[in-house]
Amino acid sequence: MVLENKLGINDSAQLRRQEELLTKRRVKQMFETGQLNQFEVGTFKGLSEIHDYIFQDVYKFAGQMRSVNIAKDQFRFSPVVYLKVALANIDQMPQNNFDNIVEKYVEMNVAHPFREGNGRSMRIWLDLIFKKSLGKIIDWNAIDKDDYLMAMQRSPIKDIEIKHLLRHALVDDLSKETFFKGVDASYNYEGYYEIKTEDLDGEFE
Repeated sequence: MVLENKLGINDSAQLRRQEELLTKRRVKQMFETGQLNQFEVGTFKGLSEIHDYIFQDVYKFAGQMRSVNIAKDQFRFSPVVYLKVALANIDQMPQNNFDNIVEKYVEMNVAHPFREGNGRSMRIWLDLIFKKSLGKIIDWNAIDKDDYLMAMQRSPIKDIEIKHLLRHALVDDLSKETFFKGVDASYNYEGYYEIKTEDLDGEFE
């Protein structure tokens, strides 16, 4: 099934290519214009702003809370009927130390508030929390894709694995190069790997 999109594309492979190109371009623009530093940190409002910015060229639902129930690999994310309450509770969770931040991230992943693009937007959201609270971000290149996906799958029951992976990937290198390579690694977790963010052309204002 191909999600309805602004591009009018009905072929899934073509949509994936265009989605990777357009959203990575927006991520690069978001960093280079400083927009990344304008989002609210650690709230659903901030996450929705990130999602809207990244996916605005592809989906009408960019930044909007989903209205359907979704699942992945036998795991059902928060039912729509409870989603608004779940997000309000997540907003109130503390984010003043490493453990609190990861626990908040795990709960947001369980909520999975958007129809598509949750993981990619949430990992940027997580980096912003780490940056504000700890002065660090995650070097996503340092985390094996399969290890990450398995740890996240188990995290609602036991978060020790994802905490271990993230703790050992924390770096104080906040450079553009580290961020862009991290974006590419993050996209690779979802099967998007054809375009390097740093190679995208364009002048941003």
